[in-house]
Amino acid sequence: MTEFNRPAFENTYRLEPKESDRFYPSKVRDCISQIVTHYLKDKEYDHAAANTLAQKIADEIKSAVKGLSIPSYKIVVQTVIGQVQGQGVRVASKCLWDDQNDNYASFTYTNNSLFCTGIVFGIYYE
Repeated sequence: MTEFNRPAFENTYRLEPKESDRFYPSKVRDCISQIVTHYLKDKEYDHAAANTLAQKIADEIKSAVKGLSIPSYKIVVQTVIGQVQGQGVRVASKCLWDDQNDNYASFTYTNNSLFCTGIVFGIYYE
């Protein structure tokens, strides 16, 4: 794309989103849980397919969250799939952000064979 074909965006000079345009974790968590459960319900862990499946789930979650029409937020999705063998696992992330406007939602699915954690970060971007 050349410089002349790019759409022109004007700054709104807003330092925070409108209340109706905020990233609400409860709405996003519902999207994550529906998608992860749909893909992994009654599945057995397969190491060879885990990477591809994690990418497919992340792409699906990202599309669903973008469908919620949350303007001015950059959406970042992370998924982790692992095998359950009696161990304890905790997925954590660390970042620097604006705690007034940025937020995240997460959901963890487990069965006897695997676990999957999906995390969606909404970073206010104006």
